[in-house]
Amino acid sequence: MNAIGHCRTFLVVAVIAASSLFGGVASADAWRTLPAEKPASADGSVLDHVEEVGDRQLNMYVYSAAMEKVVLLEVIRPADPSVPRPTLYLLNGAGGGEDTATWQAKTDVVGFFADKNVNVVTPVGGAYSYYTDWEKPDPVLGLNKWTTFFTEELPPIVDATLETTGVNAIAGLSMSGTSVLSLAQAAPKLYRTVGAFSGCAETSTAPGRDYVNFVVGFRGGDVENMWGPPDSPDWVANDPVVNAEKLRGMNLYITNGTGMPGPHETLDAPGVNGDPGVLANQVIVGGVIEAGTNECTHRLADRLNALGIPATYDFRPTGTHSWGYWQDDLHNSWPMIADSLN
Repeated sequence: MNAIGHCRTFLVVAVIAASSLFGGVASADAWRTLPAEKPASADGSVLDHVEEVGDRQLNMYVYSAAMEKVVLLEVIRPADPSVPRPTLYLLNGAGGGEDTATWQAKTDVVGFFADKNVNVVTPVGGAYSYYTDWEKPDPVLGLNKWTTFFTEELPPIVDATLETTGVNAIAGLSMSGTSVLSLAQAAPKLYRTVGAFSGCAETSTAPGRDYVNFVVGFRGGDVENMWGPPDSPDWVANDPVVNAEKLRGMNLYITNGTGMPGPHETLDAPGVNGDPGVLANQVIVGGVIEAGTNECTHRLADRLNALGIPATYDFRPTGTHSWGYWQDDLHNSWPMIADSLN
């Protein structure tokens, strides 16, 4: 047995022992008893520690050498973890999970995956960063090397810690609906399926460039620290539409609404909870944003069609930029994702 195997065996024994001592869920301290040879990547990124937070839910803390910090990952374990299972990386939107607008807070994601044999990994952090490698540290948003983290540092640590099959999919919404396409293009063999929900795939041309400027600037970040001035080649290098050829061979599930009010624009809708102000914001602001991403998404579809790259599209006749539709997108895309992950 190699070092990782010994590490995992020790981990399992520790968790079982803690469960018997404390009754039920193992204490977080059990995960901190990992030996010195913790799962690591080639650049020195390493598993810091793991906490059990509920039935089949973990918090993994991974030190990123590229970003010089520990990143929290919320993990939902498979219904049956007795054999290796694949992994779905499920990314939050512009807030990066640092706010209350998250998959776990706004959707039924925990219950939805209760009977499914997949590891679901969601990072917390990277707000307004586009989950990309920034050229320079930003005074407000800090040091961001998310492409390196997702494509090089994180996969071997997740695979070793959770004993996965090494087969992956990735999905995201809004800001990360752009990011998941760019990440897949940066590592073409890493993900079998990409789910892009209400994202603007363009970054180097209007209106996509304006959208990027708005998102990064919303928290006070300087977009030139990300990809340089407007004529910098990084704007083109990170444009999923320009680089669409790199998506060939992947299973693509791409969705968008029109911005017009739909079935989730009601007072009794989840997330609205009878609040007229929330509903008005969802209809007006969410409608405008979704109409913008709808234009971008159709341009992506046109580009993929021109290249003969197949994709599954769900262009809804209604729907705003809001969580009810992204929950629907996750449910509707799951059969394709599950099939690709075997």
